[in-house]
Amino acid sequence: MTETVFAQILSGEAPATFVYRDDTVSAFMDIQPVNPGHVLVVPNEQVAFLSDLDEEIGAQLFRIAQRIAKALRRSGLPCEGVNLFLADGEVAMQEVFHVHLHVFPRYKGDGFGLRFSERYFQKPERSELEEAGAKIRKALKLTK
Repeated sequence: MTETVFAQILSGEAPATFVYRDDTVSAFMDIQPVNPGHVLVVPNEQVAFLSDLDEEIGAQLFRIAQRIAKALRRSGLPCEGVNLFLADGEVAMQEVFHVHLHVFPRYKGDGFGLRFSERYFQKPERSELEEAGAKIRKALKLTK
C-alpha cells in the first residue's frame, strides 16, 4: 500500500496541527476545512477501509470524535451543531485511502450541505426494507 499523506503526518514527515494523540488514534486540523475547527480523526496505523479497521480502534476513533464534538461546542468557534463524516471507498468520495473521520462544526448559513437524489424522496416498500435487512443480517453473521 502506498503511504498516504496521513501516514506522513503521523510520522512527522508532513506538518499538522494536532489536537489529540494516543497509542491508537490521532486527531489534527483539516487543511481544507468545511468550517473553522474541522478536525480529522485517524487511526495511527494506515488502514484503507473501515471494514479492515480493528473494531477496538474503530471504537476509539468514534470516542475521540465525540470528545472533539463536545470540545467544538465549548471552543468559542462558531458551532451550533456538529457533523461526523466518514467516506469509505472511492464511490463514497474517499480521497485519502487511510480511514479518517471528519468532525466539523456547523452553523446556520455556513453554506455546507448534502444533495439528495430524487430516489431519496420516494420511500421504499416495507418488503424492500425487509429484503435488504435480511441480506445485511446474513452478512453480519459472517463478519465476526
